[in-house]
Amino acid sequence: MRVLKLLLIFALLTAGIAWIALRPLPHSADSVAFSIPPGASLRRAAQVVESSGIDLPAWQFELLGRLLGRAAQIKAGSYEVAGQITARQLLDKLTRGDVSQGQLVLVEGLTFKAFRATLNATPDLAHDSVALSDAALLAHLGATEASPEGLFFPDTYLFDKGSSDLHLLARAYHAMQRQLAIAWETRDQKIPLKTPYELLTLASLVEKETGQASDRPQIAAVFMNRLRMGMPLQTDPAVIYGLGEHFDGNLRRIDLQTDTPWNTYTRRGLPPTPITTPGFATLNATAHPPVSDKVYFVAKGDGHSVFSRTLEAHNRAVAKYQRGQK
Repeated sequence: MRVLKLLLIFALLTAGIAWIALRPLPHSADSVAFSIPPGASLRRAAQVVESSGIDLPAWQFELLGRLLGRAAQIKAGSYEVAGQITARQLLDKLTRGDVSQGQLVLVEGLTFKAFRATLNATPDLAHDSVALSDAALLAHLGATEASPEGLFFPDTYLFDKGSSDLHLLARAYHAMQRQLAIAWETRDQKIPLKTPYELLTLASLVEKETGQASDRPQIAAVFMNRLRMGMPLQTDPAVIYGLGEHFDGNLRRIDLQTDTPWNTYTRRGLPPTPITTPGFATLNATAHPPVSDKVYFVAKGDGHSVFSRTLEAHNRAVAKYQRGQK
């Protein structure tokens, strides 16, 4: 009789566990999102699930996890449940780490100010960087550079929804450090640059001056030639960057004559910082410019540039393509 009672209890327990594990879990919304914090126990995870709006008592989820030997396998992250799901499927999801992901695209040619605005407008991130100044942010990342400009590699970044934007910034910063190190280590040894940061700075000028990808190497070569000759780089995007909020969209002669650290008409050599975020192709082109005798270029108006060796030829190109003269 005692054995029969035990068998009956076991059968009821098994049926109860099966009912907990396999019944569809209703919830009030089309989808439910929740985050399991790092280091959370099974009990804590069960409480988070219950408080999210999923109709699964925490004790039932915890019991299921322990009976199936999953108590130590819960993974932190952001999760999303859409449609019907069973407790067993939910447990599998949390132990696989099947987190929900967001996406942010950092494009080439973006200033850090614009990047921060994009970051702050991304709703799936926790905006922990908002209260930090640029200097405080760099200190948090362990960066030694004085300016954040150009330090974050342009790419498509996937992230766990609800994760900190500081984690994404750290990934982008370290990605740029890796790409810059590769470009520097494999560079043409004849380029007139002394440090990886100088390479990054010059690449940012090439990035902003390039209208068509095919012109990128030649633009890099022109800047290299000017540096070798001690000529001013005379690149308008650097002047515009130095004007900051004072630039109204129209670059005037007085702007070219107004000295700032980024005015490459009034100062020779490289500006003190990058002016934008260069991509991999630009870093590579700047590290390996072709042999060229050109020291001038002017935009044609179709995205391409005309390159010249002499000032006379350059002036003719300016007259033709900028002033409409024949």
